[in-house]
Amino acid sequence: MQTLAILDYGMGNLHSMAKALERVAPQARIRITQSAAELRAADRLIFPGQGAMGHCRAELAQRDLLDLLPELAREKPTLGVCLGLQAALDFSEENGGTQGLGLFPGVVQRFPTGLPEAPGLPPIRIPHMGWNRVEPTRPHPLFEGIAPGSRFYFVHSYYAPAGSPEVAAVTHYGLPFAAALGRDGFFAVQFHPEKSQQAGLRLLSNFSRWDGASPASTS
Repeated sequence: MQTLAILDYGMGNLHSMAKALERVAPQARIRITQSAAELRAADRLIFPGQGAMGHCRAELAQRDLLDLLPELAREKPTLGVCLGLQAALDFSEENGGTQGLGLFPGVVQRFPTGLPEAPGLPPIRIPHMGWNRVEPTRPHPLFEGIAPGSRFYFVHSYYAPAGSPEVAAVTHYGLPFAAALGRDGFFAVQFHPEKSQQAGLRLLSNFSRWDGASPASTS
């Protein structure tokens, strides 16, 4: 029986994520944990998150996870969610500037105030909250069976730019931003798959069967 470990560092929809994983991977062992030993022993790792980047880094440091997380993300299939995507970059402008984990290059930025959602439309509201379309930019096993333009649920005020080669999907909210980043066995999404109904459950199902490289098997 495979084990899916959900990282508990005091931030994120841990129980909502666990319930969603139990639904799509009923034969798996789902563990919410901050234990380094359990994280190392798991087959797959989910790095969730909500809240501020500075708080995230402080909580990870308090639990001695700042060095462990990048190590594990290079060893096993890992899914970052929301703040779990932003923390994976080099740096965030949030909280006066906060170092990230450096798994992806780039700087997380705040949505500009007064930016129109589209020409002739009112300014965007910050945070970006609600359903929005996600457009994959390249094939990836975690998007298998999910139609391009499917809607996912977002809640965030900061974003990763859409220009890097690691971008796997984009969403537009006043400007294009990275809805997903992927390299090797690490994949991260800005949206919340556990809150995104069937499309989100399909992505989590794909992750539960992904080996970190080859396409996920079809259901």
